[in-house]
Amino acid sequence: MKLLSVGTVAFDAIETPFGKTDKILGGSATYVGLAASVLNTVVDLVSVIGGDFPQEYLDMFTSKNIGIKGIETIADGKTFFWAGKYYNDMNSRDTLVTELNVLENFDPKIPAHAADAEVLMLGNLHPAVQLAVLDRMNQRPKLVVLDTMNFWMDLTWDLLMEVIAKTDVITINDEEARQLSGEYSLIKAAKKIHEMGPKFVIIKKGEHGALLFHEGKVFAIPALLLEEVYDPTGAGDTFAGGFVSHLAKKGKFDFETMKYALIVGSALASFTVEKFGTEQLQSVTPEMLKSRIQQFKELTTFEVEI
Repeated sequence: MKLLSVGTVAFDAIETPFGKTDKILGGSATYVGLAASVLNTVVDLVSVIGGDFPQEYLDMFTSKNIGIKGIETIADGKTFFWAGKYYNDMNSRDTLVTELNVLENFDPKIPAHAADAEVLMLGNLHPAVQLAVLDRMNQRPKLVVLDTMNFWMDLTWDLLMEVIAKTDVITINDEEARQLSGEYSLIKAAKKIHEMGPKFVIIKKGEHGALLFHEGKVFAIPALLLEEVYDPTGAGDTFAGGFVSHLAKKGKFDFETMKYALIVGSALASFTVEKFGTEQLQSVTPEMLKSRIQQFKELTTFEVEI
C-alpha cells in the first residue's frame, strides 16, 4: 500500500549536554520518509521548502526512493527553522527560535499519483492544513494516522476536534493525552479519546516506552535501553514513521499487526537518538533494524509458571 506523509521538511539547530549543531536537516515528514525507506515502503512527502533548501537533501530523498513531487519550493522564501536546547534529563527542552517562514502559508499540494494513497500520515501541523489534505484525497484513505500537540489544543480546539473525528489512529504523548481528555489516568484518557473518533490511541511515554489502546485492550512496550543518547529530536516522528510504514507494507490494520508496528517504530526511533538529527537514521539498513528488533524481543520475552 502507498503511504502519504504530510508534514514539515525543515532545518533544526540543536543543543544537548553532548554537543550542538548549526542548521541541519529536520522536520516531521523527513523522519517519516527516512523511516519508510528503511522498510522499503512506498512513500510520498507533502511539504513546503524555501529556496535556501539544499539540493543535496532532495537528492538524498530521491536516492532512498522517497517521493518528493509533493514538496513545493518557494524560490524567494526561507525554509521552516526550529532551534532548541535540551537539558540533562533529555526530556525537558527550551525552544530558542521558531521561524515559520514558508510554512506560515502552507497550502498542501498532493501529487496526482499519491492522492489515492491507502495510508495517510498527518504530521504535527495546523488542523486546517490537516483537514485540507483529507479533503484533497481522491477518497478516504483506508488508514488515517494523526500526530498533534498541546499547542493546537490551546489555539485551535474546534478544528482539532474535526480532524480527530476523521482519524483512525492518534499518536500523542502522555501530557497531551491528559490535556486532550481532561483525565489523569491514561486508561481513562484513552477511553475519552476513543469517543472522539480514533479506534486506536497511541500514548508515547518517551524513555518509558509507549502504550497502544483499542477496544478495551492495552499493549505496552518499553523503550530500548541505549548506552548513549545524543539527541531526542525527531524520535517521535521516526516512531510514527516506522509504525505507519510497517502497516502500509503489511496492508493490515488489526490490533496484532499494530502491536508489531509499535515495536518497529520504537526500534527505528532508538537509532535516531544515537546521533544528532537524521544522521544515524540515514545509515540504518534493514539488517540493522532486524537486529534491534531482536534486542526488543530479548528484553521483553520471558516464561513464568503461575
